Formats: sequence, structure tokens, C-alpha cells
Amino acid sequence: MAKKKSIQITARSGRFTDGPAAEANAFTNSVKFDTRLAHHDIAGSIAHARMLHHVGLLKEKEMAGIVAGLEGIGADISRGKFKWRAELEDVHMNIEAELTRRVPAGAKLHTGRSRNDQVVLDTRMWLREEICELANEIHDLQLALVELGENNLKVLIPGYTHLQRAQPVFLAHHLLAYVEMFERDYERLLDCLVRVNVCPLGSGAIAGTTLPLDREYVACELGFVDAHDKPMVTQNSMDAVADRDFVVEFCSLSALLAVHQSRLCEDLVLWSSSEFGYITIGDAFTTGSSLMPQKKNPDICELTRGKTGRVIGNLVSLLTTLKGLPLTYNSDLQEDKERLFDTVDTVRATVPIL
Repeated sequence: MAKKKSIQITARSGRFTDGPAAEANAFTNSVKFDTRLAHHDIAGSIAHARMLHHVGLLKEKEMAGIVAGLEGIGADISRGKFKWRAELEDVHMNIEAELTRRVPAGAKLHTGRSRNDQVVLDTRMWLREEICELANEIHDLQLALVELGENNLKVLIPGYTHLQRAQPVFLAHHLLAYVEMFERDYERLLDCLVRVNVCPLGSGAIAGTTLPLDREYVACELGFVDAHDKPMVTQNSMDAVADRDFVVEFCSLSALLAVHQSRLCEDLVLWSSSEFGYITIGDAFTTGSSLMPQKKNPDICELTRGKTGRVIGNLVSLLTTLKGLPLTYNSDLQEDKERLFDTVDTVRATVPIL
């Protein structure tokens, strides 16, 4: 059999005499989806560089060059001018390789740091921002439901049990039931944020480092602090690099949020049907039929309802991936990103449109 052509890659250690096969790199690289972590990766690297200078492991000139180089890379990424290279495997190695090319001192940036703690740091930083944005969007949805109820205070509709008419209720009362559901979702998000907002940097690949790193300094630089500005850092290096509980927790509460959205949409689908006729959904949020001109289909509600299964599936996928992993880091954990990203994208797309 002919020898497969390999490609050189800077992520491989000195024990390798050749790069991985092209097929292997195509299978393992994550550049196709993890570039959304780029700006968080740069922020984490800048904080790490400043900490290395703070503890005497980088000269001031080296630190300044690294920070300027990273900021330049960040600007290129923002302008869409950065060239992502699949052979460099992931967002982290792409940025580090380009930094080293621009600034020789960039080779020192990896001092006291592994991609294992680096990737968890980036994911936590990215997710906490998404949590804050999603929490605000849930709050806006609650306000919209309250406003709709206030504008229809005297409207009565049938209340149902077993999908059979039971007692008359105010429309506002019915809508406020969903406000309560979303309030619990909101509270769960904020509670989850507490556990997301913990800094893992300094854990290294598995067992930390003997270098005199200042983990609390980095935590403060990156905003990993509690309500009293106390730095929050992980306590066990093995757990820190292997932990994806915070991803599972977010996907779990997102699945419940999606269920609540789905139930609301099911009510709207029923209410807008000819059989119920309680509401009319605006043309801008419905579709028609190429064959049946009388149709007005509640596609937004139906798609929101359908996407709930997708969010639940992401949660099940994560749990299934994690259930058989020994400590600590395993490449299986790379599979968390697409499930997490898709969950965030899905719930953040559905909440505002409702």
C-alpha cells in the first residue's frame, strides 16, 4: 500500500518525526467550528502573558510584544483577514502559530499552560457571555407576555384539562403561567452562571505545574470573580481539564427552556387553527401553500416546537459522550463544542422571535 502523504503540524511534540496523515487531520481538526472562540482565546492569552510577566517569567518587552501581536491577530480576525489553517488543528494552535511567526517571544506564551486548560477557559468565557445575553432575551420575552396580558385584561378564554374545556380563565392568567415558567428558566441560567464563572487556567495538562503561576491574578484579569470580587479558580487540576458539567448543566436548562417554548407554541398553533379561532398570527410570521391558497401556516411556532427535539438531542449526546470517559482529558471532549454551540444558537434564535 502506498504511504499516505502527511502534513506537518506545529501541535505535535518532538517525539514525532512526521506530521499526521491528511485524512487524520481532516477527521480530527476542529477549525471548522471552534473559531467562534477566537476572541476569548486571545483575551485569555493576553491575561496569561501579563501574569507570566507579573511572576517574572516574561520580560516586559516580551510581554508587550506578545500582547501587541495578539491584538493585531484579533483585529485581523474581526476584519475577516485572518487565514485559518486546517492543518493546525484548532483555533488555539492557529492563533499561537501566527503569533510566534509575528513575534518570536510568542513561543514563550505556552509556558505553564496546556491546550487542555486553555480550551476549557475559552469555552467558559464564551458561554458566560452567551448566558448573559440569553437571560436578557428571556426577560424581554417575559415583558412581552406581560404587556400582551395587560392589553387584554378582560379577555376570557376557555381553560383546558385533557384538552377538554374545563373553566373560563383570563387570557392574562394563561399568559402569566408562561411568565412563571420562563422566570424559573431565568433563575436557573443565573445559577448556572455561578458555576461557569470559574477559572481553570493553571491546571496544565493534568497535574498543574511547578512554575510559580498566579492563578488568582489571571482570574481577576478575566473577570472570574464572585459578587465580592473574590477570584474564583478551580480547585483540582484533574477535574478542571476533564469537567464538562457546566456544559451539560447549560444544555439541560436549555432543554427545559425549549420545552417551555414548545408548549407555548403548541398553544399558539391550536389557538390559530380554524377549530379554535382564538387568535390570528400576523402574515409576517406565517407561510402559505403553493396548492391551497386558503392556508396560513404557523411555521415559526412549528419550527420552534420542532427545534426542541434538537436541543434535547444535544443534551443526550453530551451525556452519552461523557458517561464512559476515564479521567482526565480525552479527545471525545472535542465533541462538546458542536453540541453546545448548536444549543446556544437554537435557543437564542427562538426566544427573540417569540
